[in-house]
Amino acid sequence: MNRRRRLLVGALRGLLRLLAHWEVHGQGNLPAAGPLLVVFNHLAHLDGSLVIASMPWEMEAIGLSDLWDVPVVGQLLRLYGVIQVHRDEYDRPVLQRVLEVLAQGKILGLAPEARQSPTLSLEQGRKGAAYLALRSGAPLLPVGITGTETVYSALRHGQRPFLTVRIGALFRLAGPLARGAERRAQLEAGREEIMRHIAALLPYGYRGVYA
Repeated sequence: MNRRRRLLVGALRGLLRLLAHWEVHGQGNLPAAGPLLVVFNHLAHLDGSLVIASMPWEMEAIGLSDLWDVPVVGQLLRLYGVIQVHRDEYDRPVLQRVLEVLAQGKILGLAPEARQSPTLSLEQGRKGAAYLALRSGAPLLPVGITGTETVYSALRHGQRPFLTVRIGALFRLAGPLARGAERRAQLEAGREEIMRHIAALLPYGYRGVYA
C-alpha cells in the first residue's frame, strides 16, 4: 500500500473507532491475497470507505461519479484513488482498467446495486459484478453492511452510530463467460447468486427483494 493510502486508511480506522461502535465479523473468511472481487450492499455514502477500512489488504474500488460532489466523501475518494464510473454509461477504458486490476492479482471492491438503495434494503443488483467475475475468473467475497444509513443523524445528535460489517464465505460463479444468447441468462443468474450471498449476511429487514 502506498504511503498516502496507508495514512488515509489509518486515519479512517482511527475515526471509526473514536466516533462509532464498529464491528467486523467473519475475518476467518478473508483470503490471503487476490485476485478477488469484494461485493457489498449500498446504504449510504460511507459504505465503500467502511469496507476499505475493514479489510486487511489494499483494495482498488469503483465509485459512481455522483459521489465526487459529496462533501468529505468526494475528497476521500480522490485522495484514495477510487476508479470513477458514470451511471448507466459504458466506458471501455474503465472496464479495461478494472479487468487489468484483477489480472494483476489485486483486489477490487464494488456495490452490485450500483447506487444507494432508496429503501435502505437490497434492490435488484446489476450485472456488472457478475460480468467482471466471469470475464476474469476471480472469486467473490460477499460483505453485508448495516448502520451506515444512521451515521449523519447519529453524529448530529452527539451519538456514536453502530456500524457492522459481516464477511461471508468466498465463492465463484460457474464460468467461463458464455457467448451470444446464453450470456444474458448467465449474467442474470450470476447477479442473483451474488445478491443472495450478500443478503444472507444481512438482518431480514435489510434484505429487500432478496428477503
